[in-house]
Amino acid sequence: MKVLKFGGTSVANAENIVKVGHIIKEESIKNPVTVIVSALHGVTDQLIQAAESASRNDANYLSIVKELEEKHLKLVRELIPVLEQSSLLSFVKKQFNTIEDLCNGIYALEEFTGRIKDKITSYGEFLSSNIIAARLKSEGLDVIWMDAAGYVITNSNFTNAKVDFEATEKNLEDFFQKNQHRVVIAPGFVASDKKGNPTTLGRGGSDYTASIIAAAADAEELQIWTDVSGMMTADPRLVSAAKPIPQISYAEAMELSHFGAKVLYPPTLQPVMAKKISLRIKNTFDPEAAGTLVGNHLEKPDAEQQEFAVGISNMSRIALLTLEGSGMIGIPGISAKLFQCLSNESINVILITQSSSEHSITLAISEKDTANAQHAIHSSFEDDLRLGKVEPVIIETGLAIVALVGENMKSRSGVSAKMFGCLGNNGINIRAIAQGSSEKNISIVISEADIKKAVNVLHEEFFESAIKQVHLYLCGTGNVGKKLIGQIYAQNDYLKENLLMNLRIAGVCNSRKMLFSEKGISEHELSQLHENGQEASAGTFAAEIVSRNLRNSVLVDVTASSEVPEIYEELLKKSVNIVACNKIAASSSLEHYRQLKLTARNHSCRFFFETNVGAGLPVIGTINDLMRSGDKILSIQAVLSGTLNFVFNHYDGTRTFSETVAQAQAEGYTEPDPRLDLAGTDVARKILILAREAGYALEFDDIENESFLPEECMQGNVEDFYRTLSKYESHFKTLLDNAKNSGNILKYVAEFRDGKAKVGLHHIAPESDLFHLYGKDNIVIFKTLRYSDQPLVIKGAGAGAEVTASGVFADIVRSV
Repeated sequence: MKVLKFGGTSVANAENIVKVGHIIKEESIKNPVTVIVSALHGVTDQLIQAAESASRNDANYLSIVKELEEKHLKLVRELIPVLEQSSLLSFVKKQFNTIEDLCNGIYALEEFTGRIKDKITSYGEFLSSNIIAARLKSEGLDVIWMDAAGYVITNSNFTNAKVDFEATEKNLEDFFQKNQHRVVIAPGFVASDKKGNPTTLGRGGSDYTASIIAAAADAEELQIWTDVSGMMTADPRLVSAAKPIPQISYAEAMELSHFGAKVLYPPTLQPVMAKKISLRIKNTFDPEAAGTLVGNHLEKPDAEQQEFAVGISNMSRIALLTLEGSGMIGIPGISAKLFQCLSNESINVILITQSSSEHSITLAISEKDTANAQHAIHSSFEDDLRLGKVEPVIIETGLAIVALVGENMKSRSGVSAKMFGCLGNNGINIRAIAQGSSEKNISIVISEADIKKAVNVLHEEFFESAIKQVHLYLCGTGNVGKKLIGQIYAQNDYLKENLLMNLRIAGVCNSRKMLFSEKGISEHELSQLHENGQEASAGTFAAEIVSRNLRNSVLVDVTASSEVPEIYEELLKKSVNIVACNKIAASSSLEHYRQLKLTARNHSCRFFFETNVGAGLPVIGTINDLMRSGDKILSIQAVLSGTLNFVFNHYDGTRTFSETVAQAQAEGYTEPDPRLDLAGTDVARKILILAREAGYALEFDDIENESFLPEECMQGNVEDFYRTLSKYESHFKTLLDNAKNSGNILKYVAEFRDGKAKVGLHHIAPESDLFHLYGKDNIVIFKTLRYSDQPLVIKGAGAGAEVTASGVFADIVRSV
């Protein structure tokens, strides 16, 4: 015989019950079956709502009862042939008359006790099981209805009764020895005490009923039919990539169900586990799916081929209670006293952790029990509190538990390190940790706000095909931003296949608008940013990133804005990696620069800005590698402005200096205001950044800037600037002629030597490494302890949207 249990969603309406009927019919052809059913979906809650309304003298209970009656009558009319409906319709009306009478009594007495609650709620299963039995009989099945309440005996602890297994098993054994019918239909959840009073087995009690019956009847298998295809590796409402677990041990299933896997009510496992009866979880709406098989002697792959864990479970609305004090050290019985006072209040302790000094004990309980727990502890430890031996209990709320479960974890080293490492890298703070000696479960307490992020991070680390999901937040949609977006879309398939990384643009903003999508913004949606985006600022963009709290997040700043760098520190503190093309942060005050790097280090994230100098050239990365390997930078000589190099390579006297600068701007080499390039400010920032990365403490004001622009050029707007350039053409022509006359060319050079830096226009002789530098190329020449006689030279395109975007792209890949 097999025992099949169908939950509330499986019997929610006539259509679903027809599906259930097909499953029962198919199974009964092969084996005799006992079928346990829940109340119709939502009925138990509505019965409680009606009774509670009545207890408050709210006459609305009558309309609730009437609505429930109509729901069940409609179901009978939809499921039962017309000629067979009469007796069942009368039966349903009679039951609702009784329910209304009970509510009338509650209304009159203004009292709703646990005993009455059990009596009223038992009608949900009583009605659904009778209707389903009648439906199956109408289809010609050999069916008998069994009143489970008369066979499952409990104590009188109403609403959550404890089963008397000895009496229950005797009753059920007698029934099944005499039963000759192919199909038995019974209500779940309901029972009775020794006096015959209705009791219930608690929420999820229908699963428990099915397990009790399966154990008593020595069933071949217990099947729990629900609306998902088995136990999942994580809650699918939180993790879109969650997948069914094919098979799992009783112990693993117990751990997962205890810590919140809703598909299985924890007590369900105990009766079948004792009899070594396999349990299978199946999907009513996809009966061909294999589901999850639960048992102790399942065929599993070799230990080395098994996954570290079988699933991740989570519980919300958790509170931590901490009792601490010097008077607890070395005193026996403290823990017993603490747990006893909570037990007396029927408060369930979910998780326990204790410091090795015995100075404190921390417990996790349901948040709803916090006030009762605090009162119970303070009452029990009243004398110790007065004498100062213990401190008042510390309460923390707004927490959640996440548990990583798997028997195979005990035979693998590094599981905890892997778990805590991936959480730490995503800025998820762990408030408490518990791990049993069996090593089947590692449980952590975290902020409830981090629960979705934590479960996704762990699922990605332990259960997905090693493809890391990266969420990008892009600031800037100008030339570099557009090129970067194009590169991301073009290269993502390669990254998935070769680097096991999936880049998803989860947010984008410009100076006016911003747009977000956790699933990723498409190219078409990006093109509609101006029309469909919401009003943006750097602050609101950062706030949205923080509130979304997605794993593996990266802010990519490809602006020249002074506002965007102001959000870096806030995001770094939330473990959001920063990739910046923007030079303002790294060239800001030395204190702020150091603080940003320290914040990134303290929060296990990355702050990369390779493209601050040399666009896509590996300049900063090379300095970092030299420093990490023990070398020391002695001097730097560089041409760091693609704009200025372009200008002086093209200014030959046949055209005016103004025309040459205009060409550079037209071809996208300059900032919108070319003075930022020509004044040397940009180059000064770059040499400052290189010196700082080389370990030298410099401020921007320490950079000596030998400007070649007349002071008047810096006044007015951009149009005024071009007019002034034309006015001073003779000045620029003189600079050019002086260089030519000595056989040299002009280059704008940045230098760092002996702890000092300067930038300015130089005459470059043909034998110099800087002479053969064309177009928009940059060059950086390092002299170090190791590269003293023959310097280290980095040379290549140092400007242009395409190469800058590629440098940013490389930083993104490195950052995660």
